[in-house]
Amino acid sequence: MASLRDIRKHIKAVKNIKKITYAMKMVSSARIKKAQNQILSFKPYASHLEDVIVSLKNEMDEDDVKNSKLYRFLRRSVNTFSMGIVVVSGDKGLCGSFNNSIINSAVKFIKQNKEKKIYLITVGKKSTDFFKKIKDMEVYYQTYNIFPKVNYIHSSLITSKIIEMYDKYNLDEVRLIYSEFKSMVKQEIKNITLLPVIDYIEENYSERLFEDFYFEPQKKELLENLIPKYINVNIFRMLLENQASELAARMNAMELASKNAGELIEELTLRMNKLRQAQITTELSEIVSGANAIS
Repeated sequence: MASLRDIRKHIKAVKNIKKITYAMKMVSSARIKKAQNQILSFKPYASHLEDVIVSLKNEMDEDDVKNSKLYRFLRRSVNTFSMGIVVVSGDKGLCGSFNNSIINSAVKFIKQNKEKKIYLITVGKKSTDFFKKIKDMEVYYQTYNIFPKVNYIHSSLITSKIIEMYDKYNLDEVRLIYSEFKSMVKQEIKNITLLPVIDYIEENYSERLFEDFYFEPQKKELLENLIPKYINVNIFRMLLENQASELAARMNAMELASKNAGELIEELTLRMNKLRQAQITTELSEIVSGANAIS
């Protein structure tokens, strides 16, 4: 049985942990408001860019589209049985099942496509550390320690590596696996197609098209300039979503940890008081017994 001194030490340790978890919760809470604002302000731009690309492609002659140097970024080519996957996790832990959910989703998807040659790009230290340990797993590029201060430079670098990998290995498609921010209590694992561009946009945004839109300069030149920008915009949006999801998951995990610490402190305090009461009762009994013996 633990002594009174041991219980007091335990209570002190739990109180210190509670201070840390509460501080982490407050930091995440402050950061997530900024992350939410970034997502909300960026979504309209990404959405309109998708509209422009689809409308531009629809107004072009099919021959011009096929002759574009970036045509294979638009339409799925002959299946080469190779695929690129960008897995985005967090850099740190203490965020519940956030990182494990993303990694498990990626592993499951890779197993479902085991007949294909998979090339990975990992973003975030947790996914990087996990996949570099797997034998025969081709990690083309890795980057981490970018959260929670993601910026456009990070997305530009990742985009350049995706385009480079897509060209180098003549990939059939590139998928993104990340966590999308839904609300403070809900984050959803997403697995979407980044490349080829048009296949994905038309599947999801075919109803949102501009009409009677005039394009300058030449449509072909404009399309070739917009495709890399579109990829970059989607990568940046995905990084923002993942960043907000991680912060929300950490805030919820730390809130739960603080609550559990409080309950444990109450339980230990009750146990300590009962032990003190028992000690006092024993001492009083000894005093009474001694007094009776003397008399």
